[in-house]
Amino acid sequence: MISKAQFQKEIELIISNAIREDVGEGDHSSLACIPKEAKGKAKLLVKDNGIIAGVEFAKQVFSYIDPDLKVETLIEDGQKVQKKDIVFYVEGSSQSILKAERLVLNAMQRMSAIATKTNEFVMKLEGTNTQILDTRKTTPGIRALEKWAVKIGGGENHRFALYDMIMLKDNHIDFAGGITPAINKTKTYLKKNDLDLKIIVEARDLEEIQEILKSDGIYRILIDNFNYEETKKAVQLINKKCLTESSGGITLDTVRKYAECGVDYVSSGALTHSVYNMDLSLKAV
Repeated sequence: MISKAQFQKEIELIISNAIREDVGEGDHSSLACIPKEAKGKAKLLVKDNGIIAGVEFAKQVFSYIDPDLKVETLIEDGQKVQKKDIVFYVEGSSQSILKAERLVLNAMQRMSAIATKTNEFVMKLEGTNTQILDTRKTTPGIRALEKWAVKIGGGENHRFALYDMIMLKDNHIDFAGGITPAINKTKTYLKKNDLDLKIIVEARDLEEIQEILKSDGIYRILIDNFNYEETKKAVQLINKKCLTESSGGITLDTVRKYAECGVDYVSSGALTHSVYNMDLSLKAV
């Protein structure tokens, strides 16, 4: 997994690029009608029910725009919210508040939707030993925000990107000439380049799991698109020789049944690729 410093760098890049995209040479609407010295106060108003996420990100945005903006937090990341709740107040330069408004809302609305969806999966898994993982099926350019939201919702992060973990999927295996050649080439590559990366290998059937188990040093086996009975057999076959992960079209309706098969993790792209933004607004007070 990437370090906290790397993750924070990603957040800083998101903020700087989003402000470049949205503000450009200046917020002419505000510059045209609001005096530079004008002060104001606004509230983050919730217009939906769910889990709030992005409060700490919003603080970083406000600080980036104007270090003199003051934020009074009433509800922290990860807490349940309902319609008419006020998450925070921000006070200071009116121009600065307006400059930050859209980025704060865009990010918090999406992050809160992801945290809410993730929390629904977490609740479905309550009482099992299975954890929910996200995937790389994220919005280009804002992956760090979406994975942050998964954590806020109670889920766990899978690898962040292609560089922080080895994941040999079906195409890697086929292009490499099979499971064993793919694993052997990977181990040689890691040793040659002095890399310490965990190895996950995808299995498409029980025979492939048997082949994977012949190799040492596998961190996790990805049990992909197996039905419940096949998953139970896979878990028994692996017998804790490495960690197990179910994936492939897993939904809120099916996640509990996969957990009951005994897997350590379930990964679902639905945490990030199919959510509807939580309705939030920033209103002057």
